[in-house]
Amino acid sequence: MPLPRRKWLHYDPPMISTHPQQFPRQRIYAAALVLLAELACLAWEYFHGGVPSHHFLHRADMPSISNWWGALVLPVLTWYLVGRIQRRVTTLANANATPVLPASVIAGFFSALLFGIVMSICFVNGYKTGTEYLFLALLLAAVLLPVFRAECVLGFVLGMAFVFGAILPTLIGSIIATISALIYFGVRPLLFRLFAWRRRA
Repeated sequence: MPLPRRKWLHYDPPMISTHPQQFPRQRIYAAALVLLAELACLAWEYFHGGVPSHHFLHRADMPSISNWWGALVLPVLTWYLVGRIQRRVTTLANANATPVLPASVIAGFFSALLFGIVMSICFVNGYKTGTEYLFLALLLAAVLLPVFRAECVLGFVLGMAFVFGAILPTLIGSIIATISALIYFGVRPLLFRLFAWRRRA
């Protein structure tokens, strides 16, 4: 007779239940929350020296983009990326099951948010080496983790937006997401096949 399975040996990752009918409302709430945070940041900048602009490649001879664009770009980007997350969650759910938000989505968002904040701090304070190491670490993480997903891009952009505005982090996040997707779907399988071949040899 088999022994009963002990509960402490079984772990179910936490998930947040949601319903497809609530998806449009959730997207609006997320976009509105980001808009309020961005407006608060812009108001603080306005009354503390003015809303700054940022040059491409941090060079004075390149065009500059005002942080005011964040009031438009960040809510729209949030609305779009939250929609992509919701579609992925719905696809993963069974036909008759209520979609749930995996803990990996929340972890991916907050990890990318923290990463963007740390990278911004390093760049602003002139820690060029630290910024380069962080970028290399991100590329290495792309071999094992799907850092190109919507929640990671959203967290990364929001983490950098309050230092660099909305446009530059969105462009950088899109480029990083593209590179990480190529690594995850292209380089990663080749590395795994190489390791498997070396183990058989």
